[in-house]
Amino acid sequence: MTAPSPRVAVIGDVGGHLGELRAELARLGVPDEGRGPLPPGLSIVQVGDLVHRGPESEEVVRQVDGYLRQQPGQWVQLIGNHEAQYVRRAAFQWSPALDPRASDRVQAWWREGLMVPSVGLSVDGEQLLVTHAGATSAFWRSVLGAPDGVAEAVAAIRALGDDPALFRAGAMMQGRDPDPLAGPLWAAAASELAISWAGRTLPFSQVHGHSSAWDWDAGTWRLPPDLAAHARLDEEDRHVTLTLPGGRIVGVDPDHRVTPRSPWRAWVVGGPRAVVEVIR
Repeated sequence: MTAPSPRVAVIGDVGGHLGELRAELARLGVPDEGRGPLPPGLSIVQVGDLVHRGPESEEVVRQVDGYLRQQPGQWVQLIGNHEAQYVRRAAFQWSPALDPRASDRVQAWWREGLMVPSVGLSVDGEQLLVTHAGATSAFWRSVLGAPDGVAEAVAAIRALGDDPALFRAGAMMQGRDPDPLAGPLWAAAASELAISWAGRTLPFSQVHGHSSAWDWDAGTWRLPPDLAAHARLDEEDRHVTLTLPGGRIVGVDPDHRVTPRSPWRAWVVGGPRAVVEVIR
């Protein structure tokens, strides 16, 4: 019997919407309407911001905790700025906060290395760094030391530990001015991440959540026209792809609010002839 072809699904910000998470897992082949175990050949990378906004954050944490404990080789959980509120001094206060049991679980993920700030993908030779919000060119150069490869970038980000540089906020924090050194939990997709790479060569591609270079409410680009000319919008999946010299930047945040957005999908790579590797 032929083994299932490896697939990696990068799931954007869930924002406390259990039904949306389960519906997408079901579409990806998870049994019991998205409640069951991950099938062979499927790995999930969730970009963070599992919690807040929607009404079921605690239930989302409980289900993901099951995957992290029982199938850690198939679920990679990244830390987002909303999870960060529970593992270090809070940068902002979200109401309502997670209940103590869910908060304890999130803290345990970070403490035990089950929740991480970055992961890498190799897809048919293309190298992709996956973080919550993306690595700006200044962060890549000044904080990480300008690594050429994704494996080196993943290692450098993880080596930061609780370094404030990892958690540095920028324009997304209560209307601040854009900060070239905004960290990969906070960088704004348009004004900090994309702008930082304009006129430069990406050392590798990137995938991120957190925010979008497209304003889904206004139906307009947040990018300047010269960058928007190189961006592609997938309205059905709610993905944005910016192609630049050296690679691409793929945004997968569906922009869920108190009410979830629809439709949306994970960003999926792999298949019968693809060569896919998760770089931890």
